[in-house]
Amino acid sequence: MRRTPARRPTIKDIALRSGVSESAVSFALNGKAGVSETTRDRVRRVADQLGWRPSAAARALSGEGSATVGLVLARPASTLGVESFFLQLVSGVQEVLATRRLGLLFQVVEDLSAECDAYRRWWAERRVDGVLVVDPRADDPRPPLLDELGLPAVVIGSLPPGDDGTGHPGITNLWADDARAMASIAGHLHGLGHRRIAHVAGLPDLTHTRRRVQSLRAEAERHGLDVTSFPTDYSETEGAEVTRRVLDSGTPPTAIVYDSDVLAVAGLAVAAARGIPVPDRLSIVAWDDSVLCRTTHPALTALVRDTTAYGRRAAEELLALLDGGAALRVEDELPRLEPRGSTGAAAP
Repeated sequence: MRRTPARRPTIKDIALRSGVSESAVSFALNGKAGVSETTRDRVRRVADQLGWRPSAAARALSGEGSATVGLVLARPASTLGVESFFLQLVSGVQEVLATRRLGLLFQVVEDLSAECDAYRRWWAERRVDGVLVVDPRADDPRPPLLDELGLPAVVIGSLPPGDDGTGHPGITNLWADDARAMASIAGHLHGLGHRRIAHVAGLPDLTHTRRRVQSLRAEAERHGLDVTSFPTDYSETEGAEVTRRVLDSGTPPTAIVYDSDVLAVAGLAVAAARGIPVPDRLSIVAWDDSVLCRTTHPALTALVRDTTAYGRRAAEELLALLDGGAALRVEDELPRLEPRGSTGAAAP
């Protein structure tokens, strides 16, 4: 059942609660003369209690909304500067927004709680007309919050198992099948004779990480493989550390699958430093293709997709919502595996 969006508190609400006129509230909140300090303090206290925020749209004298959409990333800031996926995604988003002269409000925060706070603040201040949401999680609090606020959104990535998106009338879900993509990697390595495979994964609470882990385990059971997944924060530091750990184990893997290009390049550097030839003794696969994957030696086998086009499609779906369209569940094209020099037959 469609929820009634929460109503933003207004100056009139503050005036009624404070027992003063609306003009007095306006003077108090805008720091103008004409009200006593006692009244000013009371008005500001009531405004905080009601969750009132000044309207960015009003400040811009815009009568057609904020003309802005938002994107918040709850990722370690240290990992974003070298990760090409989000740069390409945002590039595609911006291409579409530019055709409608819309702005993109972008913010990096430390955790999911801070991300939810950003949505509440943006909604209260009327800063954005809709948002793009990345990195879906199990028991994700963001879709229910966006439902409550009545803030249109496109969630990029697979929703948690059991959530088909129909319970979120203002949210479109754009996703690609991570499980089938991982199955293609496992099939490729199995065909090359690999039986011991390590998976250097991303953040463990992300839905796509869980789908990849589950898919790899299912393929391991089907093909009789020995697989282990290791979560990381996507940083090259953790990618290198996990690679050293698995290579030092009693039965090291003959192949390693990495959940990003940065992790894969870090793993390749560890193998080179230890004198382990790739792919003669160790095969490496990267999840996301990038210029990093194509310029290493050997070039890295990787999953290839047009991430810029993915961003364009996400923005187009959000604009469709803002234009009054229905929320949809949209499957994007499956990333394809491109074998390169970093994968070869398993050593005997």
